[in-house]
Amino acid sequence: MATTTRLTRTAAVVAVGAVSAFGLAACSSGDSGADGDASGTPVTIEYVHRLPDGDGMTKVDDIVKRWNADHPDIQVKATKFDGKSSDMILKLETDIKAGNGPCLAQTGYAEVPQLFVKGLLQDVAGEAKKYESHYSAGAFSGMKVGDAIVGLPQDTGPLVYFYNATAFEALGLQAPKTLDDLTADSATAAAAGKYVTAFTPDEAQNWLAGQAAAAGDTWFSAEGEKWKVDAEGKGSERVAAFWQGLLDNKQTLATERWGEGFTAALNDGSLIGHVGAAWEAGFLLDSLDGTPAEGQWRVAQLPDFGAGAMSGPDGGSGVSVMKGCEHPAEAMEFNDWLNTQVDDLASQGLVVAAKGSVKTPEKMLRQFGGQDVLAELATATENLNPDFPYAPGFSTLSKMNETAAAAVAGTAKVADVFTTAQSTAVASLKDLGLPVAE
Repeated sequence: MATTTRLTRTAAVVAVGAVSAFGLAACSSGDSGADGDASGTPVTIEYVHRLPDGDGMTKVDDIVKRWNADHPDIQVKATKFDGKSSDMILKLETDIKAGNGPCLAQTGYAEVPQLFVKGLLQDVAGEAKKYESHYSAGAFSGMKVGDAIVGLPQDTGPLVYFYNATAFEALGLQAPKTLDDLTADSATAAAAGKYVTAFTPDEAQNWLAGQAAAAGDTWFSAEGEKWKVDAEGKGSERVAAFWQGLLDNKQTLATERWGEGFTAALNDGSLIGHVGAAWEAGFLLDSLDGTPAEGQWRVAQLPDFGAGAMSGPDGGSGVSVMKGCEHPAEAMEFNDWLNTQVDDLASQGLVVAAKGSVKTPEKMLRQFGGQDVLAELATATENLNPDFPYAPGFSTLSKMNETAAAAVAGTAKVADVFTTAQSTAVASLKDLGLPVAE
């Protein structure tokens, strides 16, 4: 299948394949053979990433050096992109069109379907399936576009529950197991001037979508050869009713996640619980270092939103094979090796997608009172809803944030946030020239 950035009828069918059973094998560029090229010259793989590489972390260059030392026939060059994910995607698109793209690049799960439809990613399903057992099912599904698989997962963002165990004990509370528990805890805490949750409108898009997934919903599926969008299912209804009740009763802290109010409430002890993404464990409690609250917090599995022990995705990324990569088999061999260097990746603050025991960093042990945080987060990763694919144009659902802000202001309901998701998703797919079942 020829690469094209125009969304023709063929591309539309490919997009529908993101959630349907018809094969995409024709779109595969094929797999390379043995290590090194036919002349025996070492293969060179370029890998572009946005990992932080901060102080105290195992640097990506050092990880890659180990690979290169042990694999003389497959040499990897790592390039760090300093900038926003959206800027990196634009650069990748420009470079790939010019024939200068890398073999491997970090891509968010929500970005994968649209990048594939635009012809920027390769189908490497034949290689990927060799490594599938190394990863959680929910994370691995983030790299799928129908029958196509474009790479391997690296990190995840399952929703979990953070709470101040000392403050909970003082109120006679335990970590909530169900939404009913969390509702009751909210009332008890509010009576004492505290909050066990925060409703964060600036995070509504991924945060509430993840909660709907945790409640068992699937927003994007196929109906024949058309996309089907269902962002207002039973799970979304449960999520909306839960948060609407807390807002109406003033039993949740309504504040932007990335505003000063959230951190201030954390610091003054009024916020003692938080439904958040697993990756927040790396920095959530930084402002409490050296205070009496240091070491008081713990992390638990997300309360049951109605689908049992299930979490939903809030962020996370994989390493995709880009269109034009001449050695996809070798690229995938490195890809799997990299993503199974779990302790190195954990040092970068990632919640790794690969299975296996991960050592919780000293900082987390200190901040979470000695809890084996990464073991708890690994359980959440295993509990990710495996049937929550994203659709092309998911980024436009950021309009959910505006509606969530209106719900805080009292000019809209939380249910309207999911109505916004529904209408925006349908409109976005149509704008991309993709067929939608209505």
